[in-house]
Amino acid sequence: MSPLPSVSIIVPAYNEEAVIEQCLNAIVRQTLPAAEVLVVDNRSTDGTRAVVERVRARHPDAGIRLLRQDDRQGLVPTRNLGMDAATGDVLARIDADTALKPEWVARVSHIFASTDVDAASGPVEYYDLPLRAVGHQIDDAFRRLQVKLAGDFVFLFGSNMAVRREAWHDVREFLCDDEADVMHEDLDIAIHLALGGRRIGYFSRMVAGIGARRLDDRPRDFRRYIDRFENTYAAHGIRDVRLRAPMAVFLGVYPALHAHRRIQAQLNARRR
Repeated sequence: MSPLPSVSIIVPAYNEEAVIEQCLNAIVRQTLPAAEVLVVDNRSTDGTRAVVERVRARHPDAGIRLLRQDDRQGLVPTRNLGMDAATGDVLARIDADTALKPEWVARVSHIFASTDVDAASGPVEYYDLPLRAVGHQIDDAFRRLQVKLAGDFVFLFGSNMAVRREAWHDVREFLCDDEADVMHEDLDIAIHLALGGRRIGYFSRMVAGIGARRLDDRPRDFRRYIDRFENTYAAHGIRDVRLRAPMAVFLGVYPALHAHRRIQAQLNARRR
């Protein structure tokens, strides 16, 4: 039996002092250790780097590396630096508020060992909202519907995604720089992989926990977030109306989720 592919985890970070320790602790607790963990700091002005150094000192064998991307503010160059520096067979990209399930690395490694996919993504559960299991089931059902609608352009989700290293390097030079910061960088990767004939898979067992802070956005800001889908597709000349369905769903469910998030925050404040 051939060895399982190694997994590097890349975590872009900007002012993530409040959540980065939780993220790294979840990585350290993996049943199959990651080959390396690259935290890429992008001009943080809070204690992000100090927290990373503290966790690294506490777990010297976890392969945690702290890189700095100071040339430009932005997720794309920060992500690129980490992905380019990673040495694993599979490059996993998560967010600083992602809390991976303990078996996540093992499942990702087995997915890439047992299938011919070049990239993979999975569902999430919001760890700071009640009824997480129900929310996870709804999220999974929604994403499976997206896969059916997407055809060749299966989504990748930046909080929970992985790409074979050779596939990343094949599309790296073609990825959009997005200096105006109006696109979804994870969707851009997925589009370029698809245009290059690469296969993207969705796996319900590849579960990651994330925070619900996006639901704190004001309606106008959330609308800008949704517009990023349209901007990304338009930049690539993709006009398939089926791919607009997720935007309509996000806009439809946002008011209820936003209200639920505010009520939950008020209840938490009263308990303190």
